Amino acid sequence: MRIAVTGGTGFVGSHLIDAALGAGHEIAALTRRDQEPRDGVTWVAGSLEDRDALRRLATGSDAVIHVAGVLNAPDAAGFEAGNVAGTLAMLSNATAGGVHRFVHVSSLAAREPRLSLYGGSKARSEALVETSGLDWAIVRPPAVYGPGDRETLDLFKMARHGLMLMPPAGRFSLLHAHDLAALLLALADPAAPTKIVIEPDDGRPAGWSHREFAAALGQALDKKPIVVSAPEAALRLAARADRLVRGDKAKLTPDRAAYFSHRDWVVDPAKAPPPGLWSAQIPTEAGLRDTARWYLDRHWL
Repeated sequence: MRIAVTGGTGFVGSHLIDAALGAGHEIAALTRRDQEPRDGVTWVAGSLEDRDALRRLATGSDAVIHVAGVLNAPDAAGFEAGNVAGTLAMLSNATAGGVHRFVHVSSLAAREPRLSLYGGSKARSEALVETSGLDWAIVRPPAVYGPGDRETLDLFKMARHGLMLMPPAGRFSLLHAHDLAALLLALADPAAPTKIVIEPDDGRPAGWSHREFAAALGQALDKKPIVVSAPEAALRLAARADRLVRGDKAKLTPDRAAYFSHRDWVVDPAKAPPPGLWSAQIPTEAGLRDTARWYLDRHWL
C-alpha cells in the first residue's frame, strides 16, 4: 500500500515508517523540516496548518495514519490547535484526496476528558473521526516506550541513579513502540475492522503498578532503585516550579501533573484488538532492557 503518515519524524512515527518499509509499503510522510532522502519514503514539506501540503500527502494514498499531535502545551489553545484542528484538517484533506481508510492515534487520556486539557482535546479529536464518514479506526495507546523515546528517558535516568520519584499509587498499561507500529499497519489494511476503538497493551493483565514498573526498569539497568511515590500536591508544586524555571518549555505542567496523578490508566479488556488482528510481541522486561541498551549505546544515559 501507499500510506500517508503524519508525525512520521517523531518517536512513534519513526517506528511506524521503519515497520511500514520493512513490510514493503510505500510512505508519504509530512515534515516541517528537510529530511534525508530515504528509499520508499516521499517527504511532503508542510504542516497540519498547510492545506496544500495535506492534499499532496493524501492524494494517491490507500490509507492515512494520523500520528501527529500535541502532547504538551502551555495552554488550552495549543492542545486545540494541535489535536483538534489538526485532526479536522487531516480528515478533510483525506476525504478530498479520495482516501477512505483513516487510522487515528489518540490516547487513553481521552477516556477522562475532564481530567486534563490534553485528554479533552484527544476526546474531541476522536469525535471528529467518528463522525467523519470515513472508514476509521481509533487507537488509544497506553504509555509507549522504546528506542528513541525522550518521554521515558527521565525515568531511566532516575533508575540509573538509584532513586525514582513516581506518581501516587496507581496502575497503568505499557506498550513497546514497535508493537504499536505493527498494530497501526494492521489497521491500515482495507480488510481490517472498521469503526472500532482499540486500547492495546503488552498483554500483562491489570497492567503495572508504579512500583512494579520501577523495579522492572531498574532490572533493565542492573539496579535496585529506591522508589518514592510523590503525592498529587507535590507533583502540582513541581509543575509550578518547572514552569518558573523553563517557561513554555516546561515538561511537567499542571496539566500533565493531573494526568500522571490519575490512578487507573490500564487498558479496557473490552476494547482489546479483535482476535487474529494483532497481539503484542515484545515482553516489557525484554523491551526495557533493549531500550536501556539503546540509550547507553548512544550516551543518552
